[in-house]
Amino acid sequence: MRNQISFFARPLIILLFFSLSFEVLAALQQTTDRYTEYKGQVVNSRNQDPLAGAYLSVQNTNISTVTNNDGEFSLKIPQDLENVNVLVSYLGFQSRTLPLEFFQKGNVVIELKESLEELEEVSIFTYTDPKALVRNMLDNRGSNYFTDRTTMTAFYREAIKRGRKNVSLSEAVVKIHKQPYDSNADDDIALVKARKTADYDRLDTVALKLRGGPYNPLSIDLMKNPTHIFNEMDLSNFKFTFDDPTKIDDQYLYVVDFEELNKQMPWYYGKLFIDANTFSLVKASFNLNVDNRSAATDLFVKKKPGGTKVYPVEVNYDITYRQKDGRWYFGYGHTQLEFVVNWKRKLFNSRYKVDSELAVTNWEITKEKVKKDDSFLSRRVIMNDDVTGFADLTFWGENNIIEPDESIESAIDKIRDKLENN
Repeated sequence: MRNQISFFARPLIILLFFSLSFEVLAALQQTTDRYTEYKGQVVNSRNQDPLAGAYLSVQNTNISTVTNNDGEFSLKIPQDLENVNVLVSYLGFQSRTLPLEFFQKGNVVIELKESLEELEEVSIFTYTDPKALVRNMLDNRGSNYFTDRTTMTAFYREAIKRGRKNVSLSEAVVKIHKQPYDSNADDDIALVKARKTADYDRLDTVALKLRGGPYNPLSIDLMKNPTHIFNEMDLSNFKFTFDDPTKIDDQYLYVVDFEELNKQMPWYYGKLFIDANTFSLVKASFNLNVDNRSAATDLFVKKKPGGTKVYPVEVNYDITYRQKDGRWYFGYGHTQLEFVVNWKRKLFNSRYKVDSELAVTNWEITKEKVKKDDSFLSRRVIMNDDVTGFADLTFWGENNIIEPDESIESAIDKIRDKLENN
């Protein structure tokens, strides 16, 4: 039987008519001298192409960040940390460990070399049945992943584009109250600080709103919520095949392609990157086929104006795990959805792209259960309705964030100028 469709595994888009409203709020936090911010870019050494989603972590701490689509990063490190090293890694590339002094030059460019090792000949790859490997991966999640409650500091960004132009942006620092991986309890998210902006003139009389906010990229944690795609007891609805193995850091990875066999409804396909030693899931990149427009619309679109047809044309997910002291935990989640809006009596349609990403930048083990308060977000939250407005450049303080893409930053500046002139 096909797996039940999970609400949180399918981010919901609500399409509504809008009324124009802006609010300008003061900054929540002033500058602090307790940390130093380092900026730069991570690129492919062979062709200088930027590496999006490269991982930077301060060794012997839980501090980390990831690069944006242009390979750029911003890493904030407490000033009381001296003589530390920063590990820079990316799937399929040789990692580099760099002393903090390297970053003090400012706007550094870090080149990573592609891994060229003939991995097919490495004797550690012993599995010949990809389905058995995936079953082992699922069976061992209790021993390979965190079994403690953890409180994670994370950065969330949600962006909406119409065509190539940014029309809406929400950003937030949140606390993820993560339950043990051997528990069925739900994870919770509390808001620390947030801001938003929107250029409604570009929204073509339709406002797209993403329900669930940071719960969407968190929900694709396949090792915490395996039944969102896979049935642990029965994998017969999937076809599994081996792809060429790869490597990250000093870890050899199996690469398993998967594809749902039942294609009557929207169906999943993608890649699993599985550690060859522990059989832990290190990374997953997968898609939802939405060729069945009617069924896909029912999954994603909660409300839309009359006289329109709205349907998704592309749905992509990425999840990356990090390792600490032999245990793995959620590190980064990214969801990307592209929608078409067709209006009656209009010759051309509109295309919207919705990106949401959640990156863990620090964490600590929590001994006691955290009591919920007003800062906790509902799983039906709409960030662009519920967060605060603009803030100055010191807004994020010492919290690590994902460096904004230049196009998004330009959009914020343009809207800020418009507000200040009104």
